[in-house]
Amino acid sequence: MTPGYSYEQYKHLLQKIADVKYASAVLQWDQETYLPPKGNDKRGRQIATLSELAHEMFTSESTGELLNKLSLAQLPDREKRNATLSLEDYNKSKKLPSSFVRKMSEAVNKSFHAWIQARKENSFSVFEKPLQEIVELKKQEAGLQGFSAHPYDALMNDYDKGLSVKIVDELFASLRPQLSALLDRISSLPQVDNSFLFQHFDKQQQWDFGISILKKMHFDFDAGRQDLSEHPFTTNFSSEDVRLTTRVDENDFSNMLWSCIHEGGHGLYEQGLSANEYGLPLGEYCSLSIHESQSRLWENCVGRSESFWKHNYPALQHVFPQQLGAVSLRKFYQAINKVQPSLIRTEADEITYHFHVMIRYEIEKQLIEGSLAVKDIPEIWNEKYKQYLGVTVPDHKQGCLQDVHWSHGSFGYFATYSIGSLYAAQLYAAIEKENPSLNEVIAGGNNTLIVNWLKQHIYQWGRYYSSNELCKKATGAVLGTTDFIQYAGKKYGNIYGASPGTHE
Repeated sequence: MTPGYSYEQYKHLLQKIADVKYASAVLQWDQETYLPPKGNDKRGRQIATLSELAHEMFTSESTGELLNKLSLAQLPDREKRNATLSLEDYNKSKKLPSSFVRKMSEAVNKSFHAWIQARKENSFSVFEKPLQEIVELKKQEAGLQGFSAHPYDALMNDYDKGLSVKIVDELFASLRPQLSALLDRISSLPQVDNSFLFQHFDKQQQWDFGISILKKMHFDFDAGRQDLSEHPFTTNFSSEDVRLTTRVDENDFSNMLWSCIHEGGHGLYEQGLSANEYGLPLGEYCSLSIHESQSRLWENCVGRSESFWKHNYPALQHVFPQQLGAVSLRKFYQAINKVQPSLIRTEADEITYHFHVMIRYEIEKQLIEGSLAVKDIPEIWNEKYKQYLGVTVPDHKQGCLQDVHWSHGSFGYFATYSIGSLYAAQLYAAIEKENPSLNEVIAGGNNTLIVNWLKQHIYQWGRYYSSNELCKKATGAVLGTTDFIQYAGKKYGNIYGASPGTHE
């Protein structure tokens, strides 16, 4: 090793940069939970300054020199992998000037608060101009990062390295007809009743029950907390400080609980990452696709399973005896898995959910390639909801203003929701294969088996492997649609009383 270029020096530098990034993340978390309205402008400045500072530290010539020297050194395997991944990150980050990073951060702050106001006024026009600025900056970012086929590829790579328009288009081209056939079959069967989920459910009682479920999932409240936000999300400042948020609707029981479980899946992943690798690639999540697999696995494969509620439903009935006391477990299980086209992605069932994602993916792709203008988003959004889901969008708040992602500048993200669901089904199938009595274990109230399997096969690796490499290592195969379609066919055949069939 060249004098002055040690792994310990590298580790110290990366962790110092992480300190700055996580300080910014704390401010962003506060911005979406407790920040008073008058603090918006200065908060935007504070976050922009820290974002710019972290970028300057990481992309400095001295950092590049250290990383290049370290990449040639003889190091133990995990240390070598950290150094290699950091050099990749450096070369990628170096393409973005610090001034651009600050400009993007300032635009995101403006855009986020415009989105909040636009939702209050139920008016896309309030959000249009700030969003236009974000889209233009994202086009610039794609150009700065570089791409070989489609500008959107450069943005998707931020969330899942190697993901491309070609891969996603092919995946959705395979998935969409299978989902449509499954949805058509389910639609031909008698619909289940979920009306009892739309009574009055006290906010505090919902909250307390949600906390109890998170504890049963083994979310560590000594290393995390949950709060309320406009749009549920998870963030972290280390594996020992993970923040979940949810929202509560007193007239819709499903709104809060499955947000809790979904975000709890994200939170468990963050808490499961190595504290010893703080600030280093192997202490970070593999990709957003894998991150979404964790939330979707807990939310759907576990949280909407009959086995899960065999254990938890009596406690829920005890909390809400008037609303649920006379409702059988079977009726409750059917109700929480009702398949019906709807307006809101975060409240959609497992089948129609993917159409929500496809709509956003197609709109984003068009915005970045320049074939769609920002002002035309509401129109094309409404057209696609009619075409894909057969529903009429009544207003902007329930339409194109429902998701927070665009206000955050998160373009390239949405496909990971569907891909994450496919990974979730494949991972869950692998857990079941290794543990044939899994349903009985869950019905007994024991979620430790699942957590331990995920720790072994997902959490411990951080970014060591790519998404598909990690999937193959954990399940024996790269990502496909078969496990999800088989899982959905079996599950909804049981719920609707006749087999919808599978479509390979």
